Amino acid sequence: MGNFEASNIRVQDLDHCGIVAGICDEMGLVEQIDKLLGTHPQEIISPGRVVKAMILNGLGFVSAPLYLFEKFFVGKATEHLLGEGIRPEHLNDDRLGRILDKLAESGLTETFVTVALTAARQFGVKIDSLHLDSSSFHVDGEYLQTQNETVEPGAIHITHGYSRDRRPDLKQFIVDLMCSGDGDILLYLRVGDGNEADSAMFGKLVTEFKQQWDIDALFVADAAIYTADNLTQMSSLRWVSRVPATLTAAKQLLQDLDSSAFIASSLPGYKIAACGNSYAGIQQRWLVIESQARRESDLKQLDKRVATKLTSAISALKQLSTQQFACQPDALHAATTLSEQLPYHQLEGLQVVEIIEYPKRGRPRKDEVGQKHYQISATLIPQPNAMDVEIQRAGRFILATNVLDEQVLSYEDVLTEYKAQQSTERGFRFLKEPLFFTSSIFLNTPQRVAAMAMVMGLCLLVYSPCQRSLRQALDKAKQTVDNQVGKSTALPTLRWMFQCFMSIHLLTVEGAKHITNLTTERLWILQFFGAPCRKYYLLS
Repeated sequence: MGNFEASNIRVQDLDHCGIVAGICDEMGLVEQIDKLLGTHPQEIISPGRVVKAMILNGLGFVSAPLYLFEKFFVGKATEHLLGEGIRPEHLNDDRLGRILDKLAESGLTETFVTVALTAARQFGVKIDSLHLDSSSFHVDGEYLQTQNETVEPGAIHITHGYSRDRRPDLKQFIVDLMCSGDGDILLYLRVGDGNEADSAMFGKLVTEFKQQWDIDALFVADAAIYTADNLTQMSSLRWVSRVPATLTAAKQLLQDLDSSAFIASSLPGYKIAACGNSYAGIQQRWLVIESQARRESDLKQLDKRVATKLTSAISALKQLSTQQFACQPDALHAATTLSEQLPYHQLEGLQVVEIIEYPKRGRPRKDEVGQKHYQISATLIPQPNAMDVEIQRAGRFILATNVLDEQVLSYEDVLTEYKAQQSTERGFRFLKEPLFFTSSIFLNTPQRVAAMAMVMGLCLLVYSPCQRSLRQALDKAKQTVDNQVGKSTALPTLRWMFQCFMSIHLLTVEGAKHITNLTTERLWILQFFGAPCRKYYLLS
């Protein structure tokens, strides 16, 4: 090495970016984006490669918000990852903004689904069931919008709305996701207005998705989709939904159903009771589910609630007992009002005490007239059977499906599919990760914000199939890798695998490329990734 001049030696960071780049290549992401957005012969870096660069940035898991996008690639093996002749200065704010604009113009949902379905086919993802959910993402900035403003393609209304992030002080937008039941692969993404209601949109979304992409899947959603309008729109689709506990029929069923009606499920900790229903004129099966873990949690919460209400009731009674009333009826009315407000307790030994006060201390004269008023005296006791209804309902919820044939979709299948609804929740947790760039959304137009949300979804689309493929390869080979505490696992997280690849460099000497720090452990891990990933580490 000493015979080479320093100017002919170059060291660049590669780390886990080779794995991310390989997955992008495997799903044909660059080619698809270029085809959808179009390319120009004079451009140095195509739209697809810019999007690939954004995904590398997004999955970098470093504190590199988007306004440092170009700097993220300084010191990185940029040409190696993105193509010959591409340098960090080509990935500037201007190029980034123009590609975001083109994405917004092309139709964000259509572009995303096209890429996602191709990825699903490439990685052998089953699309038997799709799980729908939504969440809000808050932004910094005013994003003012006037009534006469022309709505740009792909623009959204960034405004205040119900905040899942508990940041009602900030404006927001909504993201709707659909994930596959197989591997939590994100297949659908839509960006909506910040004040949009799930119940008003979900039925329309699933119906349009089915019409546009002709996928015969079971659609699974939470209670927001369970409205008469939505169910009518989805009459030709197969669906599973949670039933809102606020519905009169649901409320009655949850509290009246006797424990003897339940049968044990093959899923540990669950019991199921089935019945028919025709809500909104649509014939369906209702399954009342009782979860042991949830029941224990509900009962603990009930105990806390009762204790809190008792403290509040004691305080209210103490305050009432010091209050003076002009007549007995007024005192009794106030006591009755308080009693009606107590959910778990009641007043016992209620008495209206007549009290006469004289202006001077000591024994009053025989002819002296005192001031008469009335006060309440009572004690608190538990209200009989007050908690019976809540104890009966504890741990219970209702699932509904319009698939009437139990041979096609069994009770166990309905419960299993609904439990898999966590796939979208995991997706939102991923997108809201503090090291991800969603926490610093600052872009200056609503359509660019919407486009960046779609790119965030593409990051998840790359991450989930990569993790799924790694786990499948380990399972097929009956092998394991070490987790964070050095124990063998066949179900590693991709994030941990990324961390295992820190401080890997691309060394270029006299034009010849070498990879440094490819330890035995890293070589072992790389054999379970596909050839497109391994090529970035110069492995055949």
